[in-house]
Amino acid sequence: MVKMLSKIKYDQINWLSLHNYSGKETIYMFNFTNEQINRYSRHILLPEVGGTGQQKINDASVFLVGAGGLGSPCGYYLAAAGVGHIGIADHDVVDLSNLQRQILHSTADIGRHKAISAKETMQALNPDVKVTPYTEGLNSDNILNIIKDYDIIVDGCDNFPTRYLVNDACVFLNKPLVSAAVFRFDGQLSVFIAHKGPCYRCLYETPPPPGLVPTCQEAGVLGVLPGLLGILQATEVLKYILNEGDLLVGELLVINVLDMSFRKVKVPRNKACPVCGDNPTITELIDYEQACKG
Repeated sequence: MVKMLSKIKYDQINWLSLHNYSGKETIYMFNFTNEQINRYSRHILLPEVGGTGQQKINDASVFLVGAGGLGSPCGYYLAAAGVGHIGIADHDVVDLSNLQRQILHSTADIGRHKAISAKETMQALNPDVKVTPYTEGLNSDNILNIIKDYDIIVDGCDNFPTRYLVNDACVFLNKPLVSAAVFRFDGQLSVFIAHKGPCYRCLYETPPPPGLVPTCQEAGVLGVLPGLLGILQATEVLKYILNEGDLLVGELLVINVLDMSFRKVKVPRNKACPVCGDNPTITELIDYEQACKG
């Protein structure tokens, strides 16, 4: 029989004894406050989450690369879920044109650092969450030291130099990477776990030549599209933390919102990959900025 949390005295749930939907009783000692029990009640009711899973979420740390179109919805939902520590890196400042899709920021934030604005918004939503902003750009000199203590990395950047830098750093540190990209009406999403599947370079080995792929600033993007992809990134992060469901490892989810199509494409690990292959040729981080700028 399911006990609805609204029927349970909150002071009795710190030493939690809940019946889940399968009818099995689990007893654990948790340090949830009454407010946390109320805040996360819809998670705790799920047998796949429960008190144990919510504690895992509270104890997890996630690093977001970018506080823009993808990082905004992903970060907002991870904060709502109660991820204990969220790092967010973005060296850019808020521009009026960002507000069509970057929901962590408001009109009052124009001209402010995105990472700082993002921190304030996430902590206003959930004061439980520790948010660490990074306003400097990521590069080969600092990225390993910045991300080394985070459990999972989320790539929401909007440029190829950072995308390849983040991928290579995650391979070197054996960090799981949830990567997404958007363009006009199309989006892609995958999860890369080093040595358990492909990495980003198995899919796209090298950055495209400068100017070949237009940016969102040049080509445009439907505002809700990064919202959709960012929420899917947050979903994959929570699945990874909870160890529930099937992650998009070895698969690329390809989305087109004009015809509302969702399809999965198999992505095998490339044994000849220069970073994660059997005989890697890239053993140090590369700053592609100069090359990509031409």
